[in-house]
Amino acid sequence: MLAGSQRGFNLIELITGIVVLAIALSLVTAVLGPLYLKTTDPWHQVRATELGQSMLNDIMARAFDEQSPRSGSMLRCGESGAPACTVQNTDGSWPVDPGEGGADSRLRFDDVDDFHNFTANGSLLTNIRAEDLADVYRNYQLRVSVSYAAAGEIAGSSLAGDQLKRITVSISTPTGNELQFSAYKGNW
Repeated sequence: MLAGSQRGFNLIELITGIVVLAIALSLVTAVLGPLYLKTTDPWHQVRATELGQSMLNDIMARAFDEQSPRSGSMLRCGESGAPACTVQNTDGSWPVDPGEGGADSRLRFDDVDDFHNFTANGSLLTNIRAEDLADVYRNYQLRVSVSYAAAGEIAGSSLAGDQLKRITVSISTPTGNELQFSAYKGNW
């Protein structure tokens, strides 16, 4: 005969313990789950910043206008004795320059307004050596808009309406965040 009775867990107590543990784990998972998604946000913001800055650098390296001299000149478009600068259409679009359309049109863009309404997703982006960047920018979206800067848009400036173009590059990340990058290209 045993001096003290030995006691164990019965089936009901075991099932109750498992249910309580399952509820606790599901609550912890529900709280931490959204945090896992947010941990990628800084990484996507860095990627979007790289892409936006790279695109702005590409655009800023182009001529101000189709009528701007490519080999240097004492005159810029819009000055007396020089061709007039390109006029933006009333709907905000720019006239299409001859020979700059087609599937590979970005390769033929020679001035900043050619990029107006340019859109691309990660699968269409390439680097300067025409290497595919689909793996790097999968599910990213890129949009460019170009317009003449509004009078007084640059604080303290008294520039004519056709001396500054505002370039805006918008990048949408796979998590749905949108980052915008802007620069001004001057006619000088």
